[in-house]
Amino acid sequence: MICIATGAAAQEPVTLQGQAQGTYYIIKFIATGHDTAMLHEDIRDIFQDIDRSLSLYHSGSLINRFNKGPKVVMDDHMRAVVKKAQEVSKLTDGSFDITVKPLVDLWGFGVTPHKNGRPSAEAIRRTLRVVGYQNLIIRAKYLIKKKDGVEIDCNGIAQGFTSDVLGRFLQSRGIRDFLVDVGGELVASGVNARGLPWSVGIERPPAAGNVEEPVQAILQLRDRAVATSGNYRRFFDDGGTRFAHTIDPKTGEALHNNIITVTVTAPDAITADAYDNALILLGVEKGLQFVQQHPKLKLEAYYIFKDAEGRITERHSPNFFAAP
Repeated sequence: MICIATGAAAQEPVTLQGQAQGTYYIIKFIATGHDTAMLHEDIRDIFQDIDRSLSLYHSGSLINRFNKGPKVVMDDHMRAVVKKAQEVSKLTDGSFDITVKPLVDLWGFGVTPHKNGRPSAEAIRRTLRVVGYQNLIIRAKYLIKKKDGVEIDCNGIAQGFTSDVLGRFLQSRGIRDFLVDVGGELVASGVNARGLPWSVGIERPPAAGNVEEPVQAILQLRDRAVATSGNYRRFFDDGGTRFAHTIDPKTGEALHNNIITVTVTAPDAITADAYDNALILLGVEKGLQFVQQHPKLKLEAYYIFKDAEGRITERHSPNFFAAP
């Protein structure tokens, strides 16, 4: 879980907040002479524009039109998200895959949730036939599916994308110092009102001792983004096992490993948001190894997990807490 840390400041930043995309948003920025009411109206328009493209809850959205038919003409939002998703899918060998939607629906975590418990092995096997990023073709302005039944779900990347879009909007208005938070996917630019990097709190267990309540770790962000994926928001218990809403596109299984959360920092929020999904499925060892093996991505990762004895512990890449 991520939250914006607070503290004494030389001046209070402007704060805009509300509800969108099924979650909250909080935007803080340092600027004077701006019509904040007009800015907020423009921001609401941006959310609506992205929803018309990528929201599964918007009946006439581009994504729903694609899911119902063989192809769709993409707008700029869909093109950017799908291209990024395909790039991440290839690099992670399919650990991140937006064609996972049929599996998400099967497990009861989709637009129309259900509580039918764990699907049968046969149902998973059958559904896997239409899952796989290789089933998508990007041809000029078109997104095309290779077979009937292929559907996409961009919820694992869309909020990070939205944070980036909002950040670019603020920059277009001459605002350079800001922190955008859309449902826990954050992008930071410049400095806060004290002239320091933006402070973001991450809940974690203490490094030593037997205190069970989490304490706050403070992450300093400047011209960087952060996203978190975990098993604490949407899940169900079946047969003594907790199944979380993150679905492995390769096996069809819902997440049920020992990881509580993984937090990822990256140069932009769409990257952080996509890779936090992949890294939680890869697990601690393979995930940290992936970060080390792909330095050009400029990723850092922080895991909270239960060890073999059931104790909550943590590991992170060497530069996760490095000062910006």
